[in-house]
Formats: sequence, structure tokens, C-alpha cells
Amino acid sequence: MNIPDNLFYTKDHEWLSLDGAIATVGITDFAQKELGDIVFVDVDSVDEELEVEEAFGTIEAVKTVSDMFMPVKGTVIELNEELDGEPELINKDPYGKGWIIKIKVADTSEVDGLLTPDAYKELI
Repeated sequence: MNIPDNLFYTKDHEWLSLDGAIATVGITDFAQKELGDIVFVDVDSVDEELEVEEAFGTIEAVKTVSDMFMPVKGTVIELNEELDGEPELINKDPYGKGWIIKIKVADTSEVDGLLTPDAYKELI
């Protein structure tokens, strides 16, 4: 199981990397394996400010459809457009080309409430 040490994690299996006040968010390697083959990603929250744990979109796999939740409060500023034509990038490279959204974080100190890599390993 791939759990990079430089990221933050949620109990709902999203990951977050922070660069100043801009965060990149995706789903974890564990989550993509549990979902199976991802066939569609729907994010209709670009330019919206969302609260912690509010759904920012859905991810559809052959087996199921799941909501994706905000790890911190912020405004969705970008969607990974490559996922429109190639949603399987999430299966192939969940921490790289398979990122899902970028957000402008309202309060970067909220990141302290997320799971560390070790805490996430214990969760799964």
C-alpha cells in the first residue's frame, strides 16, 4: 500500500498536499483499490467555498458511486481536466497525475487536524 510521508489524510480516504494556501486533493491508493476501475469523476463545485467534510463531487467506479469530501474549508479553484477523458489516471497514479481538485484553503491551521501518514496507516 502506497502512503506517501509528505501528505495529509482524512478518515474518508482523501489526501491533501499543501503549498502555501493552495492544496491539491485526491483519493488515496487504498480508496482507488477499494473502488476498482474508475470510470467517471464529477466535480461541480469549482469556484464554491465548501466546509470541512462537505461533498465536493462524486467518483464513479464499475462497482459503485462515492462522494468525495473536503479535507479542510476552502474554495475549489481548479479541477484536473485530464480526468474528463482519462478517469483511470486515479487508478494508475492516485498521488500524481490522478489528483482531483485544487483548493484555496481558508485556514491552513486546519491541516493540523488531518491524519498523519502513520495515523492513516493505522486507520486502514
